Amino acid sequence: MKRTYIKFRCTIYEKKLLVKRAERAGISLSEYCRSTAFGQNVIERLSMEQLECYNTLVDYKNNFTRIGNMFKRHHPKLEEEVKQLAAEIRGHLKNFRK
Repeated sequence: MKRTYIKFRCTIYEKKLLVKRAERAGISLSEYCRSTAFGQNVIERLSMEQLECYNTLVDYKNNFTRIGNMFKRHHPKLEEEVKQLAAEIRGHLKNFRK
């Protein structure tokens, strides 16, 4: 249970920036300040547009993986290129999470 208050001074612009960053992360201003003070990495939540792009990339990766599996026996070179493309998309998805 949090019962103690800590106050610190900042400019109006700094406060607006802190409030904006806390809103983007989906947490309160006090929680944002505590997290950053303890050195925790605060991750912003994804917007609806970003979520849509993420889901589209996931679909593309899954489809390319399936296409690569389909050509496994008859066209090994094509299968290798398609799986390389799927791996590249997977790398972008990992960067998306950061």
